[in-house]
Amino acid sequence: MAEIMLNELIDHVSNGALVPYLGPGALCDVVDHATGEPIPADSNSLILAMNGGKPMAPKLMYEFPRASMNLELKKGRSYVTRFLNDLYSGERWSQGAIHRWLAGADLPYVIDVNRDSTLQKLYAGRQHIVVLGIARMGGTDYRFKIFQWDGERYEDVAQDAVDGSLPILFKPLGSPLPEANFVASDADFVDYITELMGGFAIPSFVKALRKGKQYLFLGLRMTRDTERMVLSDIIYDAASPAAYAVIPNPTDKEIRFCKRMNITIVDLPMESVVAAIEARLDLAAIGDNGQAVGSFATP
Repeated sequence: MAEIMLNELIDHVSNGALVPYLGPGALCDVVDHATGEPIPADSNSLILAMNGGKPMAPKLMYEFPRASMNLELKKGRSYVTRFLNDLYSGERWSQGAIHRWLAGADLPYVIDVNRDSTLQKLYAGRQHIVVLGIARMGGTDYRFKIFQWDGERYEDVAQDAVDGSLPILFKPLGSPLPEANFVASDADFVDYITELMGGFAIPSFVKALRKGKQYLFLGLRMTRDTERMVLSDIIYDAASPAAYAVIPNPTDKEIRFCKRMNITIVDLPMESVVAAIEARLDLAAIGDNGQAVGSFATP
């Protein structure tokens, strides 16, 4: 039954009825080209990568923002920014099935709370808008930057000058592209979530676009308050039911939260999502420029 529901949800994303919201698990099949090692994306793997492969104290291993705050206090904020930029820049990582699918679907709105640039690179074949979350930055009342890709380069654009016909990729926690800005440490999240709750972390055109939307959460665990506070404000004004979430073996905490938020849980591993998408996606239709140009097979 869950597999049937999953295929229906994939259809609904493809036709624009559901907005995809990507968490770390959406990168489950992304690996280092040279070594085959998986990309660090979830909290635990990011902490280990940031600390040279060594575990930190148990209280710091609890959550990446907490560990980032600890290293920021010791080595400066630039250390964390450099780590994330070095990790996610360049051509080190493979393209995941979910990213190839979404890039080929030409969707009007995608939310990606990962900090990598995989999906952005797959958008390079067409014009689009990227909204990057920022934190603790002076000279602005807002906690975002907006860039428009014209097919060759990104350019800053004011929110009242955005071309509303272009696809929007919302990266709340940042990206290396077109400039390295990340929401990572506890201090970053305090600032970002405060402004998110106040309405200053989401552009006006996204606020208008999100009204009455439904979402599909892919690869996002909902056990931490940080993730839950961010998603609650990002999907504000959602339809009812608000969303579906692929969560394998959900905890009691996740079940209670999803019930309160009117989110339907689909109890399946992310590997099942990847397999379902790969079964549909014509991999040979990925063009040389990185943009998917093919179509999906009929279920």
